[in-house]
Amino acid sequence: MRKLRDVTVLIAALGLDTVRRPTGGRAVWHEHEITYAVAAPQHTFGSLQATYLAIHHMLAGALTSLGVPVAHADATRRVEGLGAGPCFSSPVGGEIIAHGQKLVGSAQLREGDAFLQHGSVLLDGGQDIVARIRRGATGQKIQATSLTAVLNRPVEFDEVSDAVASQACRQWPGPWNGPTSSPQPSSCFSFDDSAWTWRR
Repeated sequence: MRKLRDVTVLIAALGLDTVRRPTGGRAVWHEHEITYAVAAPQHTFGSLQATYLAIHHMLAGALTSLGVPVAHADATRRVEGLGAGPCFSSPVGGEIIAHGQKLVGSAQLREGDAFLQHGSVLLDGGQDIVARIRRGATGQKIQATSLTAVLNRPVEFDEVSDAVASQACRQWPGPWNGPTSSPQPSSCFSFDDSAWTWRR
């Protein structure tokens, strides 16, 4: 098993930036993807698991509208610890899979009377780079897939973001702002305090 110092040296040598999500969770390579976030009072959907399932149900509806044959991972499958490998190495209860492989990775934080859940929907590419730099055994197979691989065609950011926004409006009635244009590429932000980023 690699030491943390060896991992950080390898990450620096590869020219990668690292950030730590407030929700925690396992490592994710952010590249060809849609990232989503839902923040609301805790009572909106109920328990942590009920909230997790409600949001994934909405995302599954959006992806189904694009022709993706989605399924949900066994709802009784528990969240594994950080030592279990990268986020996309295995699905947990209720997460979205396609052809048996993980398509959406999510994490949730509850604080006070509110929650934040955010995650990644893979448009293309994979998560193999995470396996290369993890602290545990290297070369671990990542059980991830992407929309491009499942649909066998290029999948664009706008078509997925529009599908998610439309499904959210249908499933969760209420006042919504109109759609916004696609975000412009921006620089990657990282925390200056690497001790905080890498603490466990």
